[in-house]
Amino acid sequence: MKVRDIMAKNVVCISHKASLKDAHELMQTRGVRHLPVISELDGTLVGILTHKKIIGCVISMINKYGTDALARKERGQLIEDLMVSDFQKLTEDEPLEVVVEYFIDNKLGCLPVIDNQNKVIGIVTSSDFVKLCAQLLSK
Repeated sequence: MKVRDIMAKNVVCISHKASLKDAHELMQTRGVRHLPVISELDGTLVGILTHKKIIGCVISMINKYGTDALARKERGQLIEDLMVSDFQKLTEDEPLEVVVEYFIDNKLGCLPVIDNQNKVIGIVTSSDFVKLCAQLLSK
């Protein structure tokens, strides 16, 4: 099996120039925990923003500024300053045997899938592997 067999294709992405408030709302409304971050200039993948990172930042803001200032502080915090820019990327042809090792060895929650122009075409999450495991166990 390959990445293309389990990856989610309808990926919710966010611009690197978006605010933390935008990301927070996008994750809530779309029900996602990982956002590939793309460049506004050419749409290429430049980073990853995780729910865990957002929660940490929001808690820090609340502790420092209080809940009344949270929305204003979130609007002033750019994604490009929070995103992880050093991360593993996949192609859709990557064998799942290799990908599962990435998840095990690095305790990752997601890996973006890119094409040869570095554009996001999918995402693989640890939940995708749990679903695959459930399918295989039911056979």
